[in-house]
Amino acid sequence: MRLRNRNQERQRAWQASRESKLQPLPSCEVCTPPSPEEVQSWAQSFDKLMHSPTGRSVFRAFLRTEYSEENMLFWLACEELKAEANQHVVDEKARLIYEDYVSILSPKEVSLDSRVREGINRKMQEPSPHTFDDAQLQIYTLMHRDSYPRFLTSPAYRSLLLQGAPQSSSEA
Repeated sequence: MRLRNRNQERQRAWQASRESKLQPLPSCEVCTPPSPEEVQSWAQSFDKLMHSPTGRSVFRAFLRTEYSEENMLFWLACEELKAEANQHVVDEKARLIYEDYVSILSPKEVSLDSRVREGINRKMQEPSPHTFDDAQLQIYTLMHRDSYPRFLTSPAYRSLLLQGAPQSSSEA
């Protein structure tokens, strides 16, 4: 039973990743403040948080406080790579992702198991937009299981929820 749940979760995460490939993830350089409904939707599912540019920005700031921002940066770099069609650009981006997040010499190294790391090493001989798919899924799952529950109870998220809460008449 546990294996089936894990497989269903992997499939759901993979599908979310594939859907985000079809709809490029907008940047959040100048995000508008989220609506109360949007902030509340982030608690409904990790996918909703990750598909929201503002949600990703807020979650990334939270990850920074936990010293794990590299997980989001790696995930975003993989999304960017998957959207690339030019092979020369794919080669360069794959090399940079490897150096920045996979290499054991990188200060921003993400936590990957040896099976995934070995697969990447093989795929780096001829990089493709999907060179890091297994690693991206592993990091997505890590953020979902580990960081996301803490995010939902964090002061940063609770503050956003309170900003959208209706004011009581005693404060008027």
